[in-house]
Amino acid sequence: MSTSSPAPRLTLLSLTDSFSEAWAPLARECGLTLEPVNDAESMATMASGGAVWLVCGAGAEERLEGLLRGICKEGVEVVAVGALPDHRIAATAVLAGAAEYFALPLDYQLLRSWLLERAERLRQRSSGSVFGALEEAKYRFEGILGSSLTLRQSLERAARVIPHAGVTVLITGETGTGKELLARAIHYNGPRRDAPFVDINCAAIPEQLLESELFGHERGSFTGATSSKPGLFEVAQGGTIFLDEIAQLPFSLQGKLLRVLEQRTIRRIGGTRTIEVDVRVLTATHVDLTAAAARGEFREDLLHRLNVIPISLPPLRARSEDVVILARSFLSRFARDYHLPEPDLTPQAERALRMHPWPGNVRELRNVMERTLIMATRNPLDAGDLQLKSETAPQGGGAIPFPATLSVINHAAVESMIRLCDGNKSESARRLAISRTRLQRLLVSTIDDNDDPESGREDA
Repeated sequence: MSTSSPAPRLTLLSLTDSFSEAWAPLARECGLTLEPVNDAESMATMASGGAVWLVCGAGAEERLEGLLRGICKEGVEVVAVGALPDHRIAATAVLAGAAEYFALPLDYQLLRSWLLERAERLRQRSSGSVFGALEEAKYRFEGILGSSLTLRQSLERAARVIPHAGVTVLITGETGTGKELLARAIHYNGPRRDAPFVDINCAAIPEQLLESELFGHERGSFTGATSSKPGLFEVAQGGTIFLDEIAQLPFSLQGKLLRVLEQRTIRRIGGTRTIEVDVRVLTATHVDLTAAAARGEFREDLLHRLNVIPISLPPLRARSEDVVILARSFLSRFARDYHLPEPDLTPQAERALRMHPWPGNVRELRNVMERTLIMATRNPLDAGDLQLKSETAPQGGGAIPFPATLSVINHAAVESMIRLCDGNKSESARRLAISRTRLQRLLVSTIDDNDDPESGREDA
């Protein structure tokens, strides 16, 4: 690769001073030359070659739509940044011409990954080796580290899917194994990379709002619908929609999603016309959907339609050889973020990391290494310096009297987990590896032995 090509530019227009201190370090890290501009008129008249445009509207998100419509043009990629993680703002920005919308500080790492990928593509384009770069990209999974056989098998399976833009993929794995990261890798390395990647957590949005978020609505279709709104399937047109926690999709919407997958059309709430959609559908869950279908909690026909290409991500305890690699990577990243010296690990610390069960998987490891770096008082870090307290073990809770029926034990386990999660039932269901519907059923089921036809059988 030629080293004489000029560094691609990151042209920045900021409507406010929010996050101003982040742009120069971010540009340097991504190999971009930062080029601030003062107004939209100046940006609109600039040449587009070799540049990524970033528009920051944090604190002034209502101005983003008009500004983007005035500057977005062919041959330039514009990324919009705000402070509000709101799907409506993201949809408005994308429809106005932005390639992506990121909410900071929540999406900082996603913005960084997006800029790194764009900068590399611009460098490849300027050196005339775009084809080679695209071939290599099929097998590049930014941020997914590890050399274990189980992980390589999953990534090789994903690599075979990437070139086929219409194939539906179901990603399974425990919470914290990197399902969303893999979904983004499939999108950004594939033929739809220049179109939107739209993600939605099916467990995070109330049922009465989720249908509108997915499929959109027309003005006056329900109380509060003062204007028409496109759904996320429309926003993702030409790109990818990622439905995380698909097991939590309400049963009433599962049939509508099945119809979208089969007919590739949607109809807004209150609408009369069908709208064709061309999107790749990626889904993810930590729940065993086959078991959920057997219990009647998930449509079996929808499961078959989603499970075209299943990819299972292994838990961290099944790839202990990757733990130290990931731990060192997190230490390096957090040392840069917090402007601290990067510590080393003693052999005893490495052994302690490999022996830990990691019930929270990579997410737990990330939190442990961040906490360890901040609290560290020496270098290298020894086993006793690692902040390896459990993040998932329930604390407190009433004792279960024995002998006890299974319904009593299940009920107590659900209540304990809900207390641990501060009343968050969706998070409780994720940690228990059951659907939210199943959790609700266990929570409200009677625990009176007199109502349990199986009670007393094991007391003899």
